[in-house]
Amino acid sequence: MKPYFEGNGITIYHGDCRELALDVVDVIIADPPYGQTSLEWDRWPQDWPSALIGVSRQLWCFGSLKLFLTKGAEFSGWNFAQDIIWEKHNGSNPANDRFRRVHEQAAHFYTGGWKDLILNPIKRMGGVKKTIRRKQRPPHWGDIGRGHYLSPDGGPRLVTSILKVRSCHGTAQHPTQKPVGIIRPLIQYSTNPGGTVFDPFTGSGSVLVAAMELGRKAVGIDVDEKWCECAAKRVSQQQLCFA
Repeated sequence: MKPYFEGNGITIYHGDCRELALDVVDVIIADPPYGQTSLEWDRWPQDWPSALIGVSRQLWCFGSLKLFLTKGAEFSGWNFAQDIIWEKHNGSNPANDRFRRVHEQAAHFYTGGWKDLILNPIKRMGGVKKTIRRKQRPPHWGDIGRGHYLSPDGGPRLVTSILKVRSCHGTAQHPTQKPVGIIRPLIQYSTNPGGTVFDPFTGSGSVLVAAMELGRKAVGIDVDEKWCECAAKRVSQQQLCFA
């Protein structure tokens, strides 16, 4: 398949991700059509998760609980690792008889051995360091062995699985555009500087922009040429900075 755009460490293709022959990349960051509305563009691409096994050993996929329950069989070749919750500042629930939905999920899948993956857990400081104590297991977990690490009170803590990032409401070019701020930590976690990210549903190019900002290369593809053009223009305005 001939590239639609190449430049600044980014390659964009116009076509179907299931038909693209691609070298192995460090991580796949996917925001597929959820297939949960009557809109013409909102059509789930059948079996795309299985088609991408072998392209990377890590996959982050945005979605909803309904999506993963409905399409779970298509992820059978992947091992589920964890999920994060993206808390938005505005709701998007079309129903008026349910809780106002202000979140989406991103599920993390992998293949092979967990310890062989590129993993960069993100931490932040929790305040003033006071004492060092041995981390205790919660009693409701049962007897699963003594903790093997020390936790400095007020010291570095893993970032929580709920990430608050404003949506692109009012500024989005694509109907389901994700903010770069929710994509950035997924790339940081699953790649090293200079690594390569693959976005099988490029849309307006948020994944590509986030990769560039973090000093990663990226490959994107979209079935709609309009979005290939949109993403190409967007990344052309960025500068790739290898850390």
